This record gives sequence, C-alpha cells and structure tokens, in this order.
Amino acid sequence: MKSTLNDTTNDKLPYSRTNPFPAEVLKNINLNGTDSNKETRHIELSLKGSGFTYVPGAALGVVPSNDPELVTALINEMKWDEEAIVTVGKQGETLSLKEALTSYFEITLITKKILQQAAVFTENEDLKNLVLVENATQLKEYCYGRDLLDMLRDFGPWSASAQEIVSLLRKMTPRLYSIASSIAANPDEVHLTIGAVRYTAHGRERKGVCSVLCSERIKEGDTLPVYVQANKHFYLPESGDKDIIMVGPGTGIAPFRSFIQERAVNKVTGRSWLFFGDQHEASDFLYKSELEKYQQDGVLTKIDTAFSRDTDQKVYVQHKMLENSKELYEWIEKGAYFYVCGDKEYMAKDVNEALITILEKEGSMDREAAEAHLKDMQKQGRYQRDVY
Repeated sequence: MKSTLNDTTNDKLPYSRTNPFPAEVLKNINLNGTDSNKETRHIELSLKGSGFTYVPGAALGVVPSNDPELVTALINEMKWDEEAIVTVGKQGETLSLKEALTSYFEITLITKKILQQAAVFTENEDLKNLVLVENATQLKEYCYGRDLLDMLRDFGPWSASAQEIVSLLRKMTPRLYSIASSIAANPDEVHLTIGAVRYTAHGRERKGVCSVLCSERIKEGDTLPVYVQANKHFYLPESGDKDIIMVGPGTGIAPFRSFIQERAVNKVTGRSWLFFGDQHEASDFLYKSELEKYQQDGVLTKIDTAFSRDTDQKVYVQHKMLENSKELYEWIEKGAYFYVCGDKEYMAKDVNEALITILEKEGSMDREAAEAHLKDMQKQGRYQRDVY
C-alpha cells in the first residue's frame, strides 16, 4: 500500500502555507567565528517560480522535518515497523510510519493533552498519578523540555499500536523567521538568519527542529518548503525621509538587514541608527563587513555595538542606548521610528525600560508621562516590536 499524502498537493494551486514552495538553497554558511559558542546560519533561498513577493518586516514560514536519529530512536524504542502504513490526515491520508514521524508529526514536544490521552495505553502508575487533576503543576513541569521519546521511555510498557500513538500527536507546525533581505536588492531570493538551538535537558541532548535541520542537514542545492507570512505590525515608514532606530541583538539583526538593504536601493534621505549586540566582537559580530560598508556609504548613519563577554561588566544594547540617551531622545523628538527585534522575555523588556528612562531623563517627564509617550508612539506606528 503506497502513501497517499503526497497525492493531495496540487502544483496548479498557488504556493501558500498549505501548499509551500520547495525553495532551493543557494547558500548556507555559518556567520560565527571558530571560537564562538554560537552557530548562526545565513541561508539564501531561491524564490524563482514561487510567485512570492515580500516587504521588509515580513517573515518566512519554513516547514521542517524531524531529526532522523530521533525518529529511529522512537521506532527502535517501540519495536515498530517503519514501513507500516498509518493514517495521518483528517481525510484519511496515509504515510509510512517513518515518513509520518519524520515530516508530518511534531515529536519534540509533549502536552498535557497527549499525556492524558496516553495514560489509557499503559498500566504505569506514575503516569496515571501525573495526569490527576491535583497534579496539574507537576504535569506542566514534566512537559517542559521533554519530548515523545521521553514519554515512551518513562511510562511503558505500552499496549498501544503505532497508529494509536501517532493519533495523539499534533501536526508539524511551520517555524517563522524574520526575513533578512530586501527583494528589491535580491530579486527572486529570500535570506534568513537562523541561530542553531542546542541544549541538554533531562539527561539528553536536545536540538531545535528547524534550526538544526538548517545547520546540520540542509546543504546547498537541497530544497526547503517555505511560504511568505506578512507582518502588519513591523514595517518601514512609507516616507524615506524618516529616521529609523533599530535595536537587534543576535539574530534580531535579521529584519534590519532587510530594512537597510531596502533603504540602500531606494536611496532614501532618512538617517538610520543600529544597536547590535552579542557575546564576542571577534566571533559574533554578524554581517560586520556588510554593515561597515553600509556605514561608509552613508546608508547606515550610526552603529553602536555591545559585546557582553568582552568586558568585565556585561554590556548590552540597552546600556548603549542609555549612554546615547541625549541623541536618541533628539532623534525620537524629530519623528524617528523605533524598532526592536529579538528576545521577548528579557531583551525587549530591558529595551522598553531603557526607553522609558531616556524619555524621563531627557524629556523631563515622570514615569507615567514617559509611558504615555511610548503608547502614543506605538499608536502612530513609530514604536514597533518583533519579539519572540
């Protein structure tokens, strides 16, 4: 019995989230130096024949596939037949078990619902206790940082078929990345800046599904299934004479590379100021020579950098903002647009706090007035955040 899922894609349909375009990888390089603790991939993809276009600020959806080693470990753990046919879609579409675990299902995370439903397939008392209503906190803690393989190892023996287990799983979700290029500067291309996610948790090495696919397994000439996702909340000012201030540490540089390229092509008169930060200048200054060339050419007015591990006291982008508070305030008062891209949990909060401090100090405002000023900027589209 052959798999039926691939028969449902229609080449005549426009490419979209539900019918992603197989984009050829033109370039895949590591932006970090050899001594870096990080691995950041710069990936260039061909959009030729896709019908896609995009504006700076948009995102690219990438539909990843799971790590083959993890898929093999799951199949071995359960002594499954990888060629067994399983039903995957709502319309009764089928795939081989190996293909379903590789490209159709999300296997690197588990949820409360999966554990609750899985409990009927085992006599394991630990799982039966874990899913009790009064143990909701422990259940949530168990889910954090664990995957399907952990669940299958921790709570066996299982009395479930492969079909019953995969029926518990969610469909693979696309990963969204800020586009790091301007289509005006790179016709028929889209560029991405992706940090490889690797860490150890619960005694096992963990890998980001899409980021490690891009860093370890996708080579030039391969294809990645992609689609363009508009972002109505992150965009350049319509007028090229407006000043822009961009704060993007690490891979947060991505949309600003797109902004700078676009403004270079359009030869705008507005000034631009970039705050970039990472760990070490020697190994982690992403796109350094490119950015310096833009500064020489006058496209980028100012660059302020913060490399946190190069100094005794850790210096971050928000510290650089505070050092330049007078000039930053002058730019904002003259109508500059302020952008932040990157980590929502810490960096974006710290940048927001620094902005309030600058408005208080330089604008002689109290905190309430400074916060109201920021809210007004947001309403006018002059304070935009692309955080994750």
